Amino acid sequence: MKTQAKVVVVGLVVLAGGSLVYAQAGKSKPPVAQAWIDVATYAGMGMPGMGGGMNPLSMLGGVFGGGGRNTFGNTMAGKTGSWLDVTLFARNTPSLTDAIQSVPANSKLAPELRLVSPKQQKTPPPSEDDQVIPEEYEPPKGKIYLYWGCGDTVRPGQPQVLDMSKASPADYQKFFVGRRATQRGAHLATGRPSWPNEEDARMVPEGASLMGEHAFKGQGVPDGFKFAIGQAQDIMPPLELNQRNKDGATQLEWKGLPTARAYFIAAMGARENNEMVFWTSSEVTENGTGLVDYQTNSAIDRWLKEKALLSPDARTCTVPKGIFGNGAMLRMIAYGTELNLAYPPKPTNQNLVWEPQWAVKVRLKSVTNAMLGMESMKEKTLSGGRDYSSQPRRGNANQPAGNGSLDGVSQGLDKLKGVFGF
Repeated sequence: MKTQAKVVVVGLVVLAGGSLVYAQAGKSKPPVAQAWIDVATYAGMGMPGMGGGMNPLSMLGGVFGGGGRNTFGNTMAGKTGSWLDVTLFARNTPSLTDAIQSVPANSKLAPELRLVSPKQQKTPPPSEDDQVIPEEYEPPKGKIYLYWGCGDTVRPGQPQVLDMSKASPADYQKFFVGRRATQRGAHLATGRPSWPNEEDARMVPEGASLMGEHAFKGQGVPDGFKFAIGQAQDIMPPLELNQRNKDGATQLEWKGLPTARAYFIAAMGARENNEMVFWTSSEVTENGTGLVDYQTNSAIDRWLKEKALLSPDARTCTVPKGIFGNGAMLRMIAYGTELNLAYPPKPTNQNLVWEPQWAVKVRLKSVTNAMLGMESMKEKTLSGGRDYSSQPRRGNANQPAGNGSLDGVSQGLDKLKGVFGF
């Protein structure tokens, strides 16, 4: 249900960590122009469905290659490489067709990006028949198991179990309650120019950097929409995840990323008899279906205190032995520090009306995907959506490697289509 807030929530104060504090102000207006910049790095197998959570649309991203042209949405699609999505909105020009973003020379995309609004899509005519036709529905069979926490063995009191043949909608809702604080980022909408697009479909070059001065120009965009991106919000390096068998458990090791605010790992697999298994690196109960995506700085800091996320100093985590039977898909994310800027700053005098001319949000993440138990492969991540992983040399003793594992996981995903509405 959509509700309309009676008080405009604005009030922006830039903190040292790059985040913003939003305060209620009775006399304030939304920004005249707003920009969203999403930055993502993907490494690993480039498997479908690895973008952000369980987004069925993103599952197509790893199936169809992008060739030599960039397409909007690759920050969510999970293709190997570094990606950038940009959206601009000018409040006084709701039908804005194009705009320009000036970018620094070290972006290797200089001097500018051409932002173009997506074309108007025709909507189907309304149906005169509003009759609801009931469909036959057979409850899924099988069980879903949830484990959590790093360690060699399963912890006492685990797993949580959901029997799909007996579960009510309320049982599903309770079982899949998880953490998520993903806000709107770059998006496609008519009247909001975006990049990349059909007119400017360049790839993000290898070694590109966003550090430096940026600016937006366009009809209705205020003069002086200029800001700087520093090292903390630069393109994140790829995650280099290593795996090794540890007496049946799987030892995960990785190199730390200098700008990572926190880490999180999730795995999903299948067993025989229609059983699905979830495991996460959280120290507290967490299914992880909403965490492999951009999250706000304040939420990340809160979840670090709750021990739902791994600290930026963490370098290892062990997946307990005996959890998965037919293999599992592994996802790991390093969260960057979100940047929020607005100009001019909020006045200290509460009696003055605050009228920000512009605001920009920059979100960052680095994600890697792998088959659990696959001995690590040395990868070189380049832009272009290409997969540089080699074939596995040895799998976990408890889990078949290669296509057998992938087939088992895919079959498990098919069983969950009715659960998640795929």
